[in-house]
Amino acid sequence: MSWPLGHLWRAGMLGINKRNAHYIQRYNARSRYPLVDDKLRTRELAQNAGIKVPETYAVIATEHENRSLATALAGHDDFVIKPAQGSGGNGILVIHERLGADGRAVYIKGNGRPLDIGDLRFHISNILSGLYSLGGSSDRAIIEYRVPPNRLFKDISYQGIPDIRTVVLHGVPVMAMLRLPTSRSGGKANLHQGAIGAGVDLATGRTLDGVWHEKPCHRHPDTGTRVAGLQIPDWPEL
Repeated sequence: MSWPLGHLWRAGMLGINKRNAHYIQRYNARSRYPLVDDKLRTRELAQNAGIKVPETYAVIATEHENRSLATALAGHDDFVIKPAQGSGGNGILVIHERLGADGRAVYIKGNGRPLDIGDLRFHISNILSGLYSLGGSSDRAIIEYRVPPNRLFKDISYQGIPDIRTVVLHGVPVMAMLRLPTSRSGGKANLHQGAIGAGVDLATGRTLDGVWHEKPCHRHPDTGTRVAGLQIPDWPEL
């Protein structure tokens, strides 16, 4: 079902253009954008504010460091590799399991595809060259702890890790959503790549219905489980 734009506006729907012009650009100084365009700088801000962040195993900034990747990964069976300045979920590689010794290890993605250390080095080389970064500028690769999914979400998520996005205006949370990976998104919680965006009631922490590929979504396309009605644990703390 589609609605005329006038009907959506009168119902209080905030379009992306109005969001950008009336809120993001109005209340966020351009000089502060680099603080959130770089995940390493954002991580530092979060840590200084007492917000929990995944442990960083390594930061690779040069091809020389990339040649020592096996050493950086030693002792880590699962992890995430991501570009520091990536956007839209591009360039994020999630490893769920490692088989074999460090030098000849096989790294297993969430979809079961095996990769060797050469594949990981090649992916990191692409990150360093700016393939996934904003504006195509040279970048750094972050290797960090893979957050395991809460079993509560296993029936409304596919392979990957759901996450929560909260919009804050002048320090006040005004809306939130739960992003749910699907097979279409490759197990990533990224809406641009096919994940579900489910509303969250701010007062209670219970999920509402979702949107998938710009259409209403009541059930997860892979599991058939209803999206609405799930109580998110530890909601006040979150």
